[in-house]
Amino acid sequence: MKLIVLYPQPTDVEAFKKAYDAHIALLHDKTGIPPDQKPYTLTRFVPGPAGDPPYFQMFTMPFESAEALNETMTSAGMQEVAADANRISTGGAPLILIGN
Repeated sequence: MKLIVLYPQPTDVEAFKKAYDAHIALLHDKTGIPPDQKPYTLTRFVPGPAGDPPYFQMFTMPFESAEALNETMTSAGMQEVAADANRISTGGAPLILIGN
């Protein structure tokens, strides 16, 4: 199972990048992920033939099972991380997807 978060194009790219660095630190703190480990991937999108993509960045984090994902997503710490994701996403609410 994978948690996927798509962030729309921000109103201020540099401010988003700075806020996102603090957001990732919060993720590590609230989930207990050691600072030197990154069990997730970040993808920044670039303009293509059709112009700017609707999303600026994608966060993907794998989980061993749907149960593990659900346990993490419903924890108080992850609820705080989710609220922070909404706060920093100045181009609109991030799109949260679950995949396998």
